[in-house]
Amino acid sequence: MEQMDECCSTQLIDGDGSFNVEGLARFSKAVKLAECGLSYAVVSIMGPQSSGKSTLLNHLFRTNFREMDAFRGRQVATSSFTDSNSCIWMAKCADIEPCTLVMDLEGTDGRERGEDDTAFEKQSALFALAVSDIVLINMWCHDIGREQAANKPLLKTVFQVMMRLFSPRKTTLLFVIRDKTRTPLENLEPVLREDIQKIWDNVPKPQAHKDTPLSEFFNVEVTALNSYEEKEEQFKEQVAALRQRFYHSIAPGGLAGDRRAVVPASGFSFSAQQIWKIIKENKDLDLPAHKVMVATVRCEEIANEKFAQLVENEEWCELEEAAQSGLVSGFGKKLSLILEECLSEYDMEAIYFEESVRNAKRQNLETRLLQLQKLNEMNDSDFADVIMATDVAIKQANWDATKVRDKLHRDIEAHVDSVRAAKLSEITATYEGKLNKALAEPVESLLDAASNETWPSIRNLLQRETKTAVSGFTGALSGFDINDSTLDEMVANLERYARSVVETKAREEAGRVLIRMKDRFATLFSRDSDSMPRVWTGKEDIRGITKAARSASLKLLSVMAVLRLEEDADSIENTLALALVDTNNKKVTSVDPLASSTWEEVSAEKTLITPVQCKSLWRQFKTETEYSVSQAIAAQEANKRNNNWMPPPWAILALVVLGFNEFMTLLRNPLWLLVIFVGFLLVKALWVQLDISGEFRNGALPGLLSLSTKFLPTVMNLLKKLAEEGQTPTAPAPQRHAPLESNYGDNTQVNSDSASSNITSTENGVEHSSSLRQRQVQMN
Repeated sequence: MEQMDECCSTQLIDGDGSFNVEGLARFSKAVKLAECGLSYAVVSIMGPQSSGKSTLLNHLFRTNFREMDAFRGRQVATSSFTDSNSCIWMAKCADIEPCTLVMDLEGTDGRERGEDDTAFEKQSALFALAVSDIVLINMWCHDIGREQAANKPLLKTVFQVMMRLFSPRKTTLLFVIRDKTRTPLENLEPVLREDIQKIWDNVPKPQAHKDTPLSEFFNVEVTALNSYEEKEEQFKEQVAALRQRFYHSIAPGGLAGDRRAVVPASGFSFSAQQIWKIIKENKDLDLPAHKVMVATVRCEEIANEKFAQLVENEEWCELEEAAQSGLVSGFGKKLSLILEECLSEYDMEAIYFEESVRNAKRQNLETRLLQLQKLNEMNDSDFADVIMATDVAIKQANWDATKVRDKLHRDIEAHVDSVRAAKLSEITATYEGKLNKALAEPVESLLDAASNETWPSIRNLLQRETKTAVSGFTGALSGFDINDSTLDEMVANLERYARSVVETKAREEAGRVLIRMKDRFATLFSRDSDSMPRVWTGKEDIRGITKAARSASLKLLSVMAVLRLEEDADSIENTLALALVDTNNKKVTSVDPLASSTWEEVSAEKTLITPVQCKSLWRQFKTETEYSVSQAIAAQEANKRNNNWMPPPWAILALVVLGFNEFMTLLRNPLWLLVIFVGFLLVKALWVQLDISGEFRNGALPGLLSLSTKFLPTVMNLLKKLAEEGQTPTAPAPQRHAPLESNYGDNTQVNSDSASSNITSTENGVEHSSSLRQRQVQMN
């Protein structure tokens, strides 16, 4: 081991693959590694040969690894000292907390090793990944994006090795881009990450990790440095900034923040030695099993050391010698203190090792210590003497009767507490269920009604049901002997539960507010005050009905907007009305009262629907209800057109003025009146037969097309029936007792014909009915 400028270093593995056990032990002692516990980190660096790894480490961690001589060409420079073919060196970083150990690995793709380089490259990469928290990968900037870059074999090796190393622990890969060009790091990093992902995707994986993402194995970080030879000052500034990231690197979120499989510092030497041994023997490495192995060896060593120290303890030796002659006053207390001190020292040194192994070895040490006192070999008389002399009781021994008695009391109390807790939990669940049943549905119904009395009614309901539940709850707990503070806490929890039921239901209903608004609008718009469906006859005030229905929906929205379990006044309804409905009366202002995510008078915890959400809901509500309004307007217009056949007043006036001459002609020749009357009857008959109003119900064009096909057949049929009516002879009066049975067959046909030829003149008060004459003929 060498020491220069407060930087300790040692050769960890030589060129032949031999592990320097003694050198690492001296190194660990020199840097006081065992005192670090879990507060230490291990950093290693890998990369192509002569890529400036040692230079980077020396500037970054103030180590003294020997750097490549630029005038001698590319030669192995990993060693800071004698052996030019050395492989892995370790040093302690200067002035960095926590204690940080750095390993400089032999460069990859070097010419010194030749074909053997690949095998050692995989071994050293596996070793670095197994013992390091952070692995620096040194690479040239010009290799980024190149298919045959120098770092590709290295990354493939790292990824392949990690497939055999999978464990809950993740290693941080910090890619250091050397000799950065003018291309910004923001442009280089995505290309590098894409290259890394491609390598990961193409690396053969075990079946268990076919679909495992890269992030399960590595935390990938990227940084870039300028050329040391061309821009030395910038290089040093960038390295100084990078050095700051290694301070407190083991803190959560730090570069070495994942500490789930870390080996305690006192076991690092043994752990590193065993890992290298397994790698050299080409055995798969399983970190969790290795962690147990390290804990087993180290805890056994610590236990043996503490046992040996107790045997040589002067106070113990004096106590043992005095006990040979008889009972010693205060023997139990003195011996308990000695044993407790021994076990405490064991606990302090073994605290960071695997818990199960640590506890097992502690139990074994305690058994050995008690056997050393020969407490388990007492005869009956000795035991009786011990019972009489209570001061000989040893706290660590198991034969003291008080322990059994205390354990019995504890077990009884634990059982009672368990049964009691289960019963209390059952009672609490019962009353919570009652509250949920008593509050959930009524609150939903009240919110659906949405009026000014909604929240006062909900508050009264909550207060009433909570009071009832608390009364029954305290009565059910009266037999459990619960102290006042515990009872008050349980009652408070029940009251909070009742309030939470109301709040939860209110939030659920607020999520369905748009559906509720549309239902309320549809009910009020399409039904009258008697809940009867509206018929749009043309007399209804659609604008007023629409406004009333939307105002009721707005009331629902304002009720749902916030929780009002306290009697706090707010102006949400007025704000919504002014902003959404009364747009004509709204003052001209540049500030939208609903362009906010909070209400002025209401805290965020009580807000169910924010102002901006109200505005969005109202816009959607209006869009989805416009169709119903437009349909009502269309139906009203159609009804008006169907029922209004009279010409407008100006047309009537025009007819009177322009038709004066014709009117005078009619007065001079009354025969024209008879012709007009007959024509009127014919038109009326055609109107009825053709059902003109019904045909035009579906529109003008469909009505005209239908009438054009029916007009001529209807006229011909009408004329035929009139002709038949004229040819029918006058029949005598019917006989009262004429038989009717024989005429049933003809009666059907005659009635059918006569029904279509009834023509009535209301002006003359005379009714002509061919059907009457037909019945008289049949009866004769």
